[in-house]
Amino acid sequence: MKDRYDVIVIGAGGHGLATAYYLAKEFGITGVAVVERGWLGGGNIARNTVTIRSNYMRDESIPFYVKSVAMFEGLTRELNFNMMHSKRTMVDVVQTYPKMRELRRRQLTMDIYGATYEQISTAELRRRIPALTGGGADARLPIIGGMVHTDAAVNRHDAVAWGYARAADARGVEIHQQTAVKALIRDGQGAIEGVETNRGTIRARKVVVAVSGHTTSVTETAGLRLPLRTMNLTAFVSEPVKPLVDVIVNCPDSGFYFSQSDKGEMVIGGAPDMGQSFRRDIKQHVFEDTVSAMLSLFPAFKKLKLMRQWGGHLDIAHDASPIMSKTDVEGLFVTAGWWGGYKAIPAGGLTLAHLVAKGAPHPLMAPFTLDRFRHLDFIMESGTTTAR
Repeated sequence: MKDRYDVIVIGAGGHGLATAYYLAKEFGITGVAVVERGWLGGGNIARNTVTIRSNYMRDESIPFYVKSVAMFEGLTRELNFNMMHSKRTMVDVVQTYPKMRELRRRQLTMDIYGATYEQISTAELRRRIPALTGGGADARLPIIGGMVHTDAAVNRHDAVAWGYARAADARGVEIHQQTAVKALIRDGQGAIEGVETNRGTIRARKVVVAVSGHTTSVTETAGLRLPLRTMNLTAFVSEPVKPLVDVIVNCPDSGFYFSQSDKGEMVIGGAPDMGQSFRRDIKQHVFEDTVSAMLSLFPAFKKLKLMRQWGGHLDIAHDASPIMSKTDVEGLFVTAGWWGGYKAIPAGGLTLAHLVAKGAPHPLMAPFTLDRFRHLDFIMESGTTTAR
C-alpha cells in the first residue's frame, strides 16, 4: 500500500466497490484505495437473496431505485462481466385487505415515475405460480389477490462484486484485502486525515465508510454517533430441484419471499430478528416462523431438504431508509442504513461518488443525507420486503 491516497473506501462490498469504480470512471479520481478486513465480496453482498426491484412507496425512494434497476440491466455490458441478469418479475401474494390497500397506494405512486406495478386476480396469481396450492378459502389467511412488478430481477452477487472490482482495478483503483481498519484518524482541526489499519497508517483527506452492519463500530472511533442500530436478517437455501417457480414470490402478510436460482435451489428469506445483534448465523425461531409461513402457502415444499443457511447484519435508520451523506467530520462520508441494499448498488455507488467528488449531493440521493434527522424530514419507507 501507499502511504497516501486521494480517497480511501472502507469495505470491498457492493457499495464500496461501486463507489470506487464510479469515482474513477465518472470523475477521473483514480488515487483510490479500497480496504477490506476480509476478502473481496465476502460481506453482505454474499449474504442476501439477490432481489432487484423498485416497488417502493415514497416519492424520494422510487426514482432512486428505478435508476438502480435500469443500471443493473446494462451492467453486464458496462463492466464486460456476465452478471447472469434475469428479469423475471416479482409477484406479491396478498392475504389481507389492509395490505392490498397499501400496495394499491404504492402502485398509484409508482405510476408517476414509470415503475411497473399492477393488480391481478387470485386466479391469475395461481396461474403464474402453479406451486401456490395453499391459502384457500378455508385458510387462516386466504389469498385475496396479487400485485405484479415486472421490472424485478435477480443476478449473481459474486459477479456484481467481481465485475465492479475488476473494472475499478483496470482504472487504477487499488483493492487491499485482509486490511482491517482499527480506527479513523483526525487532524488537529478535527477533519479526517486517514485510517489506522493492521498493516499501518494510510492517509487521505476523504474517507468513505461502506461497511454495512459495522458502520457504527468504525465511525465511533472518530467520536461520531449515527442514528443506526444493527439487526440480523436471515436466509436459507434448499437442495436443487427441477424448475418449479419462474418468478420472485413475495408474501408480505406471511413474512417470507423466495425465488429459484439457476441451479434449481429455492433461495428463501424471512422477517428480520428485531433484536439488535452483530450475529451472522440464523436464530431457530426466525427460521421456524419463516418455514411454517411458507408451508401454509406452499405445502409441497415440506419435502425439500435444507442445504445451507446464513445471516447478514444490517444497520437500520429510524425511518428504514438509507443514509448516503457527508458527516460532521470533514472529509468523512458514509453509506449505511440499507435494508436490502443489494438492489441499490449501482445507483448507490454512482450517487455517493458524485458526493465525494463534487462535495454536493446528487439529486437522486439528496433526500437521504443526515440532514433529514436534524429537520425531521424522515422518509418513512414501508417498501422493505418483509418489514412489519
